[in-house]
Amino acid sequence: MQYRNLGQTGLTISEVGFGCIPIIRLETNQAVKTLRHAYEQGITFYDTANAYRDSEDKIGRAFSGMRDKIVIATKTGRRDGAGALEHLENSLRMLQTEYIDLYQLHQVSREQDWEVATAAGGAFEVAKRAQQQGKIRHIGVTSHSLTMAVRLVKTGLFSTIQFPFNFIEDAAKGELRELAIKMNVGFIVMKPFAGGMIDNAAIAFKFLRQFPEMLPIPGFDSPEAVDEILSFYNEVNTVTDADLVLMDKYRNELGKQFCRRCEYCQPCPHGVSITPAMGYQVIARRMSPAVAVDFARNAMESVEKCIECGECVLRCPYELPIPEMLKKHHVMFKNHQESTK
Repeated sequence: MQYRNLGQTGLTISEVGFGCIPIIRLETNQAVKTLRHAYEQGITFYDTANAYRDSEDKIGRAFSGMRDKIVIATKTGRRDGAGALEHLENSLRMLQTEYIDLYQLHQVSREQDWEVATAAGGAFEVAKRAQQQGKIRHIGVTSHSLTMAVRLVKTGLFSTIQFPFNFIEDAAKGELRELAIKMNVGFIVMKPFAGGMIDNAAIAFKFLRQFPEMLPIPGFDSPEAVDEILSFYNEVNTVTDADLVLMDKYRNELGKQFCRRCEYCQPCPHGVSITPAMGYQVIARRMSPAVAVDFARNAMESVEKCIECGECVLRCPYELPIPEMLKKHHVMFKNHQESTK
């Protein structure tokens, strides 16, 4: 494992981090085992959020008594000061710590989010006050909007930017990456597998390792998953022509519009299983029609409950036309269903 500085923070971190969403589906003992295994293999950066259910609690349990050995990043999605402060205090309690190394304003992608967060008494003011009190060491921000992410970095207010980056969603390698390097802002890579759409870890990391100044934070749900990713770092990274062809195959399969499974659209007020239904097109291409129909039956039948109210569209950070895509996938599902009778 190699170590480097995280932008201008002065924090020394491992070249790959640990995205802690997947540990919410693990029993506490298994989560602690996975977290400790990652640390024993050299991972020192752990990214979580107040919204990730009991993720912070599991991290606190895993690293109790060894706080100075790791770097913890967490987040608040609240824009108002009172809400952000409540999240911060809860994070400190759950993580069993007196300070957060990196506290991030989460998913600042719209103008109105930015205006509220930076208004008097807003989330940013609370974070700055907490930083002065020693409860926060550095302040970062996350976004799914490239335009907004560039703007956020340009403000000079944040030590880090967290943004999606993978060989399918590679827009950040241009202006955003160059700006972060120029301003010495740490770049944290979310969604290294495009929200689960890339199911080949080796090819995903062949791409990512071409950008060593960017910190990928894959999610792990077992010690074996940790070992798989870290095994890639034991050899020199080489991207072959065959690798490039495979990347293109994934891009062509997914197209320009695909669900990253971030689940910001959930829950649907009418009971539609949006996230699994949004992935039916990919499932159908990787399985036979009969298997795909059986595998996704419950989710696809729930699409019939959609009344196209548009709430999911308003929540989607990628501005996907979700009802339209669901309808298209449902037609495909019905056709597959008919063909297998």
